[in-house]
Amino acid sequence: MKKVIKTMVMGVAASGMLLASSVMAADQKIGVVNFQEVMSKIPQTAALMQSLEAEFKDEKAAITQLEKDIKYYQEKLKRDGALMAAKEKDELNAKVKSLFQEYQTKGKALQDKASQRQNQETNKIIALVRQAVDNIAAKEDYDLVLSQQAVVYAKPDASITDVVVEHVSKLK
Repeated sequence: MKKVIKTMVMGVAASGMLLASSVMAADQKIGVVNFQEVMSKIPQTAALMQSLEAEFKDEKAAITQLEKDIKYYQEKLKRDGALMAAKEKDELNAKVKSLFQEYQTKGKALQDKASQRQNQETNKIIALVRQAVDNIAAKEDYDLVLSQQAVVYAKPDASITDVVVEHVSKLK
């Protein structure tokens, strides 16, 4: 008998806690932000891409030239290979191999350098977005702001993405 009463008391207590938590959740103001959409819409992202393109333009041009040189020598070898002496073929093959190694080395270095710079600049933009979200949450009295990727469903009026885009666009 005591066990039954104890179970009923625990059940009533658990129900009361669930009811109380749902009432407390109803009083909370929750916002949702789609960070990918924000990043794609703000002008800072386009400016970042343009500045990185300009910053690495010369290195990219050098790599493109290496690529053209490799293709030229490969085509020359294919086209004139039958008429060349063995020594000339070997020299041309060695030249293509050397150019290809240089191409790979410079390409990887450029890719690493560009990726590192992009991450640095993207982190600055993310900081601006977070600052905007914090400001909007404080101003609009949000209790909780979640990333769209972490939410299965949210009403469209819970989204503050457009407000964040507008706010970040004004920042420098």
